[in-house]
Formats: sequence, structure tokens, C-alpha cells
Amino acid sequence: MKKYIHIFVFIIIGFVANAQQLPHYSNYMVNDYAINPAVGGSNSFFEGKSNNRYQWIGITDAPRTYILSIHGPTKSLNVGLGGLLFTDIVGPTRRTGLYLSYSYHLKVSENIRVSLGLNAGILQFMVDASKITLRDPSDNVISNGVQSVLMPDFGAGIYVYPKDKKWYVGASVPQIFQNKIKFFDTNTSTLSRLATHYYATAGYKFSLSEDFKIEPSTCIKYVKPAPLQFDLGLRGIYKEKYWIGGAFRYLDAISAMVGLTMQENILFAYSYDFTMTNIKKYSTGTHELMIGIKFHDNSKKGESTVRMK
Repeated sequence: MKKYIHIFVFIIIGFVANAQQLPHYSNYMVNDYAINPAVGGSNSFFEGKSNNRYQWIGITDAPRTYILSIHGPTKSLNVGLGGLLFTDIVGPTRRTGLYLSYSYHLKVSENIRVSLGLNAGILQFMVDASKITLRDPSDNVISNGVQSVLMPDFGAGIYVYPKDKKWYVGASVPQIFQNKIKFFDTNTSTLSRLATHYYATAGYKFSLSEDFKIEPSTCIKYVKPAPLQFDLGLRGIYKEKYWIGGAFRYLDAISAMVGLTMQENILFAYSYDFTMTNIKKYSTGTHELMIGIKFHDNSKKGESTVRMK
């Protein structure tokens, strides 16, 4: 019986470790720091954001993701510092991470900046045995109730943008080192590892008038052996305060999004994903809510600042 329980748990961890391991974000264009440490400090102010994603509503133990991030520049505006805390819950498994990031912003021309960023942190993988029903209740293969493992993790990124943030291009590589994930103090071998992911993002704001802009954007993701996946998004922005948009995620979902900036320093964003896969037979969709706040502006006196996305 123990062999089958090990296989069951390894299937769960194998799915998490060898496929699309990092969660999706429909609001990637308004919190790209969550996937790229080089974004840290690209504005003149510190900002904190909270993402809360509830995926596949209607399915028991469907994925839930909670993110809290903060980042901003030092007084020199050349160095960005930040931190990110997240929890990703899928059924009996939970993945929690805490990261700190450092980025250096190079001024390559009067208007263009290139940022190079690194992050480092700790990941915890956990399996809650109380949520697993065994065929033989007397089997004590997971007698401790909860099995968990801690491991270090590292990521890197690059981010190119002009001073006014009218456009951006970025790339990042989370989970550079493919550390093994092993729960049990046994001789059972495992091929489960952290999977290196590859992200590329880009966006451009076109001014249609003094008050109205449109912003197409994209987020491309790849992790072996999953197929290449990409998001295509489009936002209409009015007076840099209100926006409405939509996105298409290849082979997955279509998203509808709205956002509001209050008093130039408080941001609300909401998205609803319409699932296109067979899961739509059992789920009513996916909700994602983000709240952000801008504070501690380090811009030099007389220098214009960038509004929150």
C-alpha cells in the first residue's frame, strides 16, 4: 500500500514540479514585478500590491493563489529593492515562498533604462495528509499528518523601459536551480524538481487623445515539457485613472478586466476568466482581485513621477 501512496504523492508533486508550476496571473500587466525582479524600482516610488486569485470556482479544492509584494527605488533611483510573499494552494498541496530582490537600473540613453534584477528566497512545499483518503485507514505511511520540505530558490530578469514608462520589454527566469523535491525520509528516489520557467513580457501605450490611451500587451510563458503559452491583452485607459480591457490566454481562457486608480495612489483591479477548456463543464470561471498602494516617493524635486499602472 505504501508504494501506491508514494506514487500518488509523487504524481501530485510531479505535476507541480515538472509542468506549469507557477500560477497564472491575468493582471500581469499591472503587477509584472510578481514575475520579474528587474521591475523592482522602475518607478520613482515604492508600491505594495496584493493579488488574490480564485481559480475554477465550483470545483472542490481548486487552485487559490495569494500574493503580497512591495518594491521601490533607493534615493539614488539606480537601485531597486523589493520583496514578495506568496501562497499557492492546490488540493492537499501548498506552496509558500518568500523572496527578496535587488535590481540595478542602467541609463543607456537620455530616455532609456535597462534594469537587471535578481531574487533569492525560500520555498516550502507541503502535503496535508488529512485531506487524502487512504484505501487502508490503518496505513501510517503519512503518519505525521503533514509532510513538508524547505529549499532555496533563485531567479533573474531584465527589464527595458523609457523614463515615462510608455512602453516596456522584459524577460525573466524564475527557479533557475532545479532543486529536488523530496518529502519522505526513505530510500525512494524521486525525479521531482523545481522547474525552470521562462517569461517574456511587452507592452506599449498609444495615445489616442490627451485623456484616452490604449495599451496592448503580451506575456509569453514556457516550461518544459508543457507547450508554449501566451497571453494577449488590450486595455483602454481614461485619464490614467480608469481602465477596462480583455485578454486571451492560449489554450486556456478569455479574461475581462477593469481597474480604478483613486487619489493617484490607490489601485483596484479585477479580472474574470472564462475557461475555454473542458473544465468549463464544472466551473463557473476564475476571479482575480488586486489592490495596490503607492507611497514613499523618492523622485527628485521638480521631476515628474509615473502614475501607478
